[in-house]
Amino acid sequence: MLHIEDLYVEVGGNEVLKGVNLSIKKNETFILFGPNGSGKTTLLMTIMGFSNYKVTSGRIIFRDVDITYLPIYERARLGIGMSFQRPPTINGLKTKDLVRLCARGRDINVEEMAKRVNMVEFLERDINAGFSGGEIKRSELLQLMAQQPKLLLFDEPESGVDVENMVLIGDIVKELLGQKLTPINGMSMKEQKQKREVSGLIITHTGYILDYINADRGMVMYEGRLCCEARPRDILEHIRKYGYKECMKCLI
Repeated sequence: MLHIEDLYVEVGGNEVLKGVNLSIKKNETFILFGPNGSGKTTLLMTIMGFSNYKVTSGRIIFRDVDITYLPIYERARLGIGMSFQRPPTINGLKTKDLVRLCARGRDINVEEMAKRVNMVEFLERDINAGFSGGEIKRSELLQLMAQQPKLLLFDEPESGVDVENMVLIGDIVKELLGQKLTPINGMSMKEQKQKREVSGLIITHTGYILDYINADRGMVMYEGRLCCEARPRDILEHIRKYGYKECMKCLI
């Protein structure tokens, strides 16, 4: 699904990512831990194609296509979707209209989708205008539900979310990742998942999202480099016990 090869990235003239190598298979959910300022968000923004993140070396391959220098809209059309930690307010654009744009012409029932994330009353409001942290996250999920991307990028989905919203958000994230399937006659759960071909790359600082989803692999990002690959829950337990600085031993 995604292959990143020896990636170096500058932001504002400063080198942030320093030789990142990462591969994510189809139907795989990958968790990325790391302290603030370690480069996690930079990695996601670079994969999505934001112009402030300058690739100085390396390649990003998505579904056998080199997207290293493609614009954002082409990456979105290829099947990459992202939920931001702090998305902007867009005055003059109604939430319902953006959701329809995300569907790219597919016939969807916006109101029915909005009911599932408790966003019906926000459909006529401008994007994120006066929204709380939980409302912003639910709006982002509504857009992803309409887009149906092949690769989902989540930047700290639990950030700024209360417990009540976290249960709903965790449930929808699990569904978007293809981990919440319903029985279909003549098709096993495994066959359904293989047909969907959805992968996820999730940034987490607290690890709370692991209470709601199944994660296959995890790594730690520290000072722009990846280290310490292991089972996500084992990494989280180690971080809680020893802190992130202990991960530096893997980089020496």
